[in-house]
Amino acid sequence: MTPVQSLQRKAVAEITAEPPRFQVFTERHLERIPQIARLPEADRFAMRVVAKVLPFRVNRYVLDELIDWSAVPDDPLFRLVFPQAGMLAETDFAAVADALRKDDAAGLAATVAEVRRRLNPHPAGQQELNVPRLDGEALPGIQHKYRETVLFFPSQGQVCHSYCTFCFRWAQFIGDKTLRFSAREAEHLHRYLQAHPAVSDLLVTGGDPMVMKTSHLAAYLEPLLAPEFAHVQTVRIGTKSLSFWPQRYVSDADADDLLRLLEKLVRGGKHVALMAHVNHWRELETPVVREAIRRLRDAGVVIRTQAPLLNHINNDPAVWARLWREQVALGLVPYYLFVERDTGARQYFEVPLARAWQVYREAMQQVSGLARTARGPSMSAGPGKVEVQGVTEIGGEKVFVLRFVQARNPDWVQRPFFARYDEQASWLDQLEPAFGEAKFFFQDEYEAMCRGEIPPRVMG
Repeated sequence: MTPVQSLQRKAVAEITAEPPRFQVFTERHLERIPQIARLPEADRFAMRVVAKVLPFRVNRYVLDELIDWSAVPDDPLFRLVFPQAGMLAETDFAAVADALRKDDAAGLAATVAEVRRRLNPHPAGQQELNVPRLDGEALPGIQHKYRETVLFFPSQGQVCHSYCTFCFRWAQFIGDKTLRFSAREAEHLHRYLQAHPAVSDLLVTGGDPMVMKTSHLAAYLEPLLAPEFAHVQTVRIGTKSLSFWPQRYVSDADADDLLRLLEKLVRGGKHVALMAHVNHWRELETPVVREAIRRLRDAGVVIRTQAPLLNHINNDPAVWARLWREQVALGLVPYYLFVERDTGARQYFEVPLARAWQVYREAMQQVSGLARTARGPSMSAGPGKVEVQGVTEIGGEKVFVLRFVQARNPDWVQRPFFARYDEQASWLDQLEPAFGEAKFFFQDEYEAMCRGEIPPRVMG
């Protein structure tokens, strides 16, 4: 046995000897978190104010293993899960704080609801354009935005082990059923997939599907091994569990069952991709996350990693370069650097597109070719995923060079287009066409889709 194997076996023994109990804290338990009790009262009150608007949930593993409490409040992983005053506009923060101090439950609820409405709970036409129909019936637990890929939101997976403060799906977690994507019927999913042979990829998302019991996940996924689903080549699972509860793959009661399910899918000819959300390299340092990665890879699962560029957390080329190098060393595949979406606590986290391109470019300059699989900076906007390919000057005009890497109309994909350079713009709708053009090439068709005059191409 090599020294590395000996250390690995020792680490596994320590991890599995006494499996940790999953313990979670929500907004109601904020003051019971021992580390939080040591913070100034003003900071704790600010957390309570913001947690009334944006969902809060953290587990013991994140508290004890990931956050550097000696560096709080500047620690990036602390800001990743704990609400901060700047995550709400000053006027909104003041209104919620005032209602909270008055101890008026009805007034507080009304104030919070009004603030939430202004936070764009479902960006990019998710409810209006992405929900498909089957036999004339809407399927609210499914989204179909791009021809090859269907998103599925199982009802048992509409929570996470911990919540990220930047999450663009925050509206899933606030208890408002009108804002939630969720499906209980596996039959609807399977019938929809059978009716759409162009779909090659199923993305199971949430929330986090990995909070589900393996038996529930199997009910959705095992039927895909039947011949009528041969066109569904890839099963993707969007998850933060690798960072926030890696015990899911190591020591949970049904961890072995989960690994066997994923291995069965792989042996049955499916490409199984764990779409892991990793925002900072420190999330990959603990022995248990290393063991989770090893077990997943041994089962034949490919782990692809993605994250948004976030002010206060990873707005630094050196952080991204180290993150991608660590991922490649562990056998993970860097996949996307996203632009923070126009929802929730956007004002706190957003980075101008010019800065996003600079961070991406400088990080890429520091890594080898194996880490340059990460695409970005990418905006998941209404028309599709738009990538900032660079900044250049054409005919005396400084411009952003853009392209679709995915789109509502597949004909738009890979078509370059240009926007006037804007130092402050942070989203597609803040950009203007370059060279005196009145509109971007896709705008008329996309606007017609939004008006309902033509159906989205992928579902037409």
